[in-house]
Amino acid sequence: MSVLSGKKVLLGVTAGIAAYKSAFIVREFIKKGAEVKVVMTPSAKDFVTPLTLSTLSKNEVFSSFTNEDDDNAQWNNHVELGLWADLFVIAPATANTLSKMANGSSDNLLVATYLSAKCTVFYAPAMDLDMYKHPSTLASFEKLESFGNIQIPADHGELASGLVGKGRMAEPEAIVSFIENEIANQLPLRGKKILITAGPTYEAIDPVRFIGNHSSGKMGYEIADAAANLGAKVTLVSGPSNVQLKNASVKLIQVTSAQEMYEATHKEYETIDIAILSAAVADYRPKSVASQKIKKHTGLLTLELEKTQDILASLGEKKAHQFLVGFALETNNEIENAKSKLKKKNLDLIVLNSLNDKGAGFKGDTNKVTLIDKDNKEYPFSVKPKAEVAKDILQHIIKQLDA
Repeated sequence: MSVLSGKKVLLGVTAGIAAYKSAFIVREFIKKGAEVKVVMTPSAKDFVTPLTLSTLSKNEVFSSFTNEDDDNAQWNNHVELGLWADLFVIAPATANTLSKMANGSSDNLLVATYLSAKCTVFYAPAMDLDMYKHPSTLASFEKLESFGNIQIPADHGELASGLVGKGRMAEPEAIVSFIENEIANQLPLRGKKILITAGPTYEAIDPVRFIGNHSSGKMGYEIADAAANLGAKVTLVSGPSNVQLKNASVKLIQVTSAQEMYEATHKEYETIDIAILSAAVADYRPKSVASQKIKKHTGLLTLELEKTQDILASLGEKKAHQFLVGFALETNNEIENAKSKLKKKNLDLIVLNSLNDKGAGFKGDTNKVTLIDKDNKEYPFSVKPKAEVAKDILQHIIKQLDA
């Protein structure tokens, strides 16, 4: 899955012959899973129609502060457009528009939106070779770089004037690829291998029945998705769960029992950088499993249980370079029990949640956690959607790794 998946991309189109390629840029972003809106300079409509771009983006195209053909038209809010975007990509970016951007000359909707944007801005220059080399253009490049804007370098090739040289806008696929690589290189977990466990385990009684728990796996799946979105290479070992992965780059290993989860995690553990064990693993399993369905009797049924292997403790014993994170679901003496588990199992961080807290625990879409590090420092959080909790956990790990 592309790092652009789910991103809100605002495409700015200016009045150069390369504007016809903006239609292909929109299509490339859409194929990567991005949502696209387009803002044009008024003169850009001479090169590509708003109808084409709105059809491809499935969104209204903006080119002026109001609809001039409608006396009752509402103002097109450049501030809202700028704040909506995760990325602002101006392609093609003419010498005229670049100069306006560099000097804050806000005489059209595109530049006003640029001045309101809080997101990363990319621009792809497109102009004739002498314009590209002119001192005023080079000054614009330098100024925009000082603003933190990122240039997508122009290509060398045949230009609209018939001359050959630098100034040809990069091709649509190259523009999108450049942005993908730029984003990926900035992701804080890029190059990290993360192992995550999720869900319950089912311990067989007979071919039909099992001992299990109420874990849905939602928390672990959200952590896996969030970690992948931050650039990590993620392996998720999951017990039985109906939750669907959102990020196709996550490697999913499905298991059923505690023993299967033990074996899968140990197989992966040696080469990973971070292990986050959020699964609700059974502490006990039937000592013997009936080969046939146990028939119902009038008397009591007694099951003899034996302990399962403690996955978290066993990984703590083997820990070398790994950053190891465990979960603690408690009902009493929460902090004390979590700190004891943290030390006993040689963890770097433990995520505590309590069944006594409203909005926390199994099955729900929210959680309320307290993070406790190996120095016993506590970091409590309020009730949040599990997707946000996952981000909180990962951001704390990133800070710990960078410390």
